[in-house]
This record gives sequence, C-alpha cells and structure tokens, in this order.
Amino acid sequence: MENVENIIVGISIGDLNGIGGEIILKTFEDERSLELCTPVVFASSKVMAFLNTHFNTSIHFNAINDLEHMKQGKFNVFNCWKEAVDINFGQEDVNMGTYAITSLEAATKALKDGNIDVLVTAPINKHTIQSNTFNFPGHTDYLAEQLDGESLMFMVANNLRVGLLTDHVPLKDIAHHITPELIEKKISIVCESLKKDFRINTPKIAVLGINPHTGDHGVIGNEDDAIMRPTLKKIKASGKLVFGPYAADSFFGSDNYKNFDAIIAVYHDQGLIPFKTLSFGQGVNFTGGLNKIRTSPDHGTAYEIAGKGVADESSFKEALFTAIKIFRNRSEYEEFSANPLKKGSKKG
Repeated sequence: MENVENIIVGISIGDLNGIGGEIILKTFEDERSLELCTPVVFASSKVMAFLNTHFNTSIHFNAINDLEHMKQGKFNVFNCWKEAVDINFGQEDVNMGTYAITSLEAATKALKDGNIDVLVTAPINKHTIQSNTFNFPGHTDYLAEQLDGESLMFMVANNLRVGLLTDHVPLKDIAHHITPELIEKKISIVCESLKKDFRINTPKIAVLGINPHTGDHGVIGNEDDAIMRPTLKKIKASGKLVFGPYAADSFFGSDNYKNFDAIIAVYHDQGLIPFKTLSFGQGVNFTGGLNKIRTSPDHGTAYEIAGKGVADESSFKEALFTAIKIFRNRSEYEEFSANPLKKGSKKG
C-alpha cells in the first residue's frame, strides 16, 4: 500500500483482559478518525461485538476473513479465530496471552506482505505472552526479528523524543552491553529516523551518561571516560551534531532536553521515567530503525481499570496519528531521495 491519502492501519488487539479493546473502540467512535485512515483490527468479530456492547460504543464494523475484502473508510475486523473467548477484565490469563500473540502475528504478516501500511499495537502482558514458540520480552524484540533493519525503542511526544541504547535489559547487565559499536549504531539509527520520519534535516542529539554524574572522572565508575566520551567525540568528528554525556539526574529537570531534537538514554528507566513524567497519556512508543512502521501507546494493560469504561484513549490516538504522520513523512522522504532534482520544500 502506498496511497498516503488512504493509509491502512493494522491494529493488534493486545491483552483482551486489559484496556486495549476499549481504547481502540473509543478512538474510532469519533468518525473523524475514519477520515484519516482505514483501520483493520486483528481479533474476531465475536470479540469486537462483545466489547462494543460492553462499552456501549456504536461502532459499525466490517467483519472479514480475507484482507482483500476490507472496505476503505470503514472499521474492519479481521477474524484471526472463530471460537468465543471468555473475557475476564483485570485478570492475568495465559489464554489471553495466546490470543494477543495470534493477533500480533497475523498483523505482522499483513504488514510484511504490504496488506497494511502501518501497525499500531494495543498493550500486551509481557508475562502471559511467553510460550515455547514466543519468548520475546515484548513487541519491539519480536518485530526486530520479523522485519528488516535495526530496531530502536523511540519514545515520542511532540518535540520530546527519547531513544534507548538498551531497552529490556536487567540493570545489573547494562554496563556490559555498552560498547562503542552499540553507541555508534544507535546514534546512526536515531539520526536517520529524525531525518526521514520526522523531517529534521540536521538533527541535534544529546546522550546521557552511563554512571551518576557521568562518573565524576572515575570516582563513580570509569565507563563514561573510557567508552562514552571518546566514542561521542569520534561521532561528532564525523559531522553529526551529537553532545554529551550529560548527567541524567539534572538533564530533564533543568529543561536542557528542550535544546535537542532527540535524547539517547543508556537504559530503560533512565529514559522512560522522565519521558512518562513529562508526557504520560500523550506519549507514543515508536519502533524506529525498521523498514516498517509500528507505534503503540505509552502505557500497559491497566488491569486495575479494565472493563470499567474509564480508560483514556489519548495515548492510543497519539499512536495512531503518529504512525500516519511518520508514514507520510517517510513516503515523502523516499520520493525526494528517488527524485533528487524534484523541487519542493522540506521542514527543518
């Protein structure tokens, strides 16, 4: 699919006992969403009918067993299974994990085959999805194996963009993962994504330090002096606008992050705690660096409120809008790259 006027958005249903179904329905109950894209939810018509009734939403959906039968401008539901599902909101259930993975695998296949343009994933439970055939920590790792490119967890909220050197890695193992090669690779992915996905021609990137106070010249670890600083110096000498390492404890509180197009954190919580503090409910998890586009909301299954009809769909909406925007930006970038003499303007 290459029609930027009618983008096909595939949606994996996530954990059925969580809030995924609710936020999907609430998003598309506003019919203006259907003017932006054609959604296809990978689940079953029986599940969506139950959710539609339970949450008192008024979605009219087109149930299909073949993606060729999807209707543009309609809410399509692709039947990944036929049996009825016993949904118990708020309960952790390995059976729900099986359905979540069935949905994700079908949606990913459609993405790889070009039947959908982008993928938006509803939240999963990282414990219940584990099985003999699926043993990935989450969406990002699975998609990294299925798609081409080098993946990057890229958290996005308006002009705040936080990438990670390492994502789902135990804290005790972080320092062993940080190498000059990893730093160079991740910064390269961030630069490329900022250019083609966010239309920033000359990106300015900040990198956070590995240790508290970036090691205090070896007093609190020597990794920043031995690995981070020389690597960043080398990258900067190549022409990239890369700065750091910055002490992570004061970087966001001082508003220094506003001076950069992206920030690269060393590990998961170093980047996601400040990101979610600043943008929770409006943030998007974008998997950068791959040949296909995937986004998701910045929250989890929220079992504690599942089924109550009070879930906020704002982050899911942002994930939808971000996927559409990135698809359009990337399509334009590829068009200009293929036709370098073509006249036109690109935002910096």
